[in-house]
Amino acid sequence: MIDPEIFLKFLISRRSIRNFQEKPISDKEIDMILEAGRWTPSASNRQPWEFIVIKNKEILKAISKLAGYAKFIEESSVAIAIIGKKKVSPKWCLQDTSLVSMSMMLMAWSLNVGTCWIGNLNREKAKELLKISKDDLLLTVLPFGYIKGKVPQQTYRKDLDKIKREIV
Repeated sequence: MIDPEIFLKFLISRRSIRNFQEKPISDKEIDMILEAGRWTPSASNRQPWEFIVIKNKEILKAISKLAGYAKFIEESSVAIAIIGKKKVSPKWCLQDTSLVSMSMMLMAWSLNVGTCWIGNLNREKAKELLKISKDDLLLTVLPFGYIKGKVPQQTYRKDLDKIKREIV
């Protein structure tokens, strides 16, 4: 097991990265990110997900145009679309795939690879572009790349005593 103090420092160090180098990410690192997603827990172990690895620059550019403020997607060397299979787990698909995204983001950070969760996305048009079934959920498209420039400063977090309640 990892030392909990080291793990907490690692979690605190993670940042959302929106500037990427042009350097490609290796297939080994992409596979490690995918493995982190694959090994994420899911309700009843249904694993209601599928991943689309996008390396094509034209597709990345098209997705960036569908992502509002996230034009930086086209600068990434690869992006991974996280698809939830609603028919496999209709009640828990959203929660399961959300967990997957965090697992992938943490693995990427451990590899010195940056990413940023994309919330503002025209999912219907992106689903058409990526040929994703209308019955499936497109949770997000995570862009990945080596960090360009300085890592952003730590952002404000509420004090724990402001957000914690205890029932004894």
